[in-house]
Amino acid sequence: MAYHEFVPEFHRPHVRELSNLLERWPRFMIAIFGPRQTGKTTIVRQALAQTSIPGRLLPIDTLDRSAGVPPGRLGGMPPVSPPVRSRDWLVRNWRAARAEAEISDRGFVLALDEIQKLPDWSEVVKGLWDADRARDCPLRVVLLGSAPLLMQSGLNESLMGRFLPLPVTHWTYGEMSQAFGFTLDEYVFFGGFPGPAPLRSNLELWKRYIAGSIVAPAVERDLLAMTRVDKPALLWQLVDAASTYSGQIVSYNKLLGQLQDAGNTTTLARYLHLLSKVGLIAGLSKYSGAPIRSRASSPKLSVLNTSLMTAASTYTFDEARNDRTFWGRIVESAVGAHLVNTATPAIKVQYWRKGNDEVDFVLRGGPRTVAIEVKSGGRIRQKRGMRAFRSKYEVNQCIVVGSAGVPLDEFLSEPAEHWLRRG
Repeated sequence: MAYHEFVPEFHRPHVRELSNLLERWPRFMIAIFGPRQTGKTTIVRQALAQTSIPGRLLPIDTLDRSAGVPPGRLGGMPPVSPPVRSRDWLVRNWRAARAEAEISDRGFVLALDEIQKLPDWSEVVKGLWDADRARDCPLRVVLLGSAPLLMQSGLNESLMGRFLPLPVTHWTYGEMSQAFGFTLDEYVFFGGFPGPAPLRSNLELWKRYIAGSIVAPAVERDLLAMTRVDKPALLWQLVDAASTYSGQIVSYNKLLGQLQDAGNTTTLARYLHLLSKVGLIAGLSKYSGAPIRSRASSPKLSVLNTSLMTAASTYTFDEARNDRTFWGRIVESAVGAHLVNTATPAIKVQYWRKGNDEVDFVLRGGPRTVAIEVKSGGRIRQKRGMRAFRSKYEVNQCIVVGSAGVPLDEFLSEPAEHWLRRG
């Protein structure tokens, strides 16, 4: 069930941005990409309803149901490979939309959902789009995709200079609060997926939704079906392990020791990269001032939506809040997810550790460096980590999130850019 069925009046900021782009018609395609279940299709529907320009939203998939997952903590059903449209189907519908654009005094909008599932889609779109530009056809085109890595590859290889990106990421605390009445603690525990939000009173049903309707399709349909993965079982084990160890720094060799399938550190690093591109899990690198050493460092695992961490646990909402250690890890993961999800391409989110001294997150953008510590334990470690970091590097600002610092709700209400530039 989509979130707009529950909160039809709620609009993400992307709706107005897309509506304005369609009205102004900058003569570029608009590419909307991001993780599954973040409202991309609803954004387009709402924008089409707001604008005076007629349009049509067409799905590439002829079947939209969740793929399965291998046996284990996340459940088990055989994978489903839904059929997709053909190239001829795309050409026919594009030409029909082109004809409507040419007879309308307002033009026409053609939105193609899950475009990355169409074989050779970027070459087909390039040919049709260039033909439209040659005849000055007022057809606006919106491309949607939930496999960002594959979609961006097609955009960059064939459509460079022909599109404007409109990235969509996980919902913020403010959005979940406004749309669903989430408290701060509910956002920390249940995360930023709108689809299962109305199910939070039934924890088991909510967990099944996260596993079967979000995690499984993201791995099976957006990664395994679209990208070469030689060890799918290892990828699945990494999803489970990263959900368990989110907020912790784990060496690749130690991580390999936790997994059953054989692999190597290069394979794990690549799989973490793939999982970050579909909005599931990131492996933050260590800040060192030297990019080469940063890339070779042990990653700090961070779920990009805390629901992955809590859905994979056995905790209830109340049990999680009463376990100070576990709750502290969830809060830290919520801060890390917020920073990664709201960071612009020019901002890097990392961590720092030397011996027993640690800084939870380091924001780096241009000449500015900001250290961020999440208060989930004693203040001695925080003071020591910050002091040690400042003695080694030039730091523009140190921020403590939590008691005696910036309140968590305030921190989650501003993007990474704000905290990098503040002060």
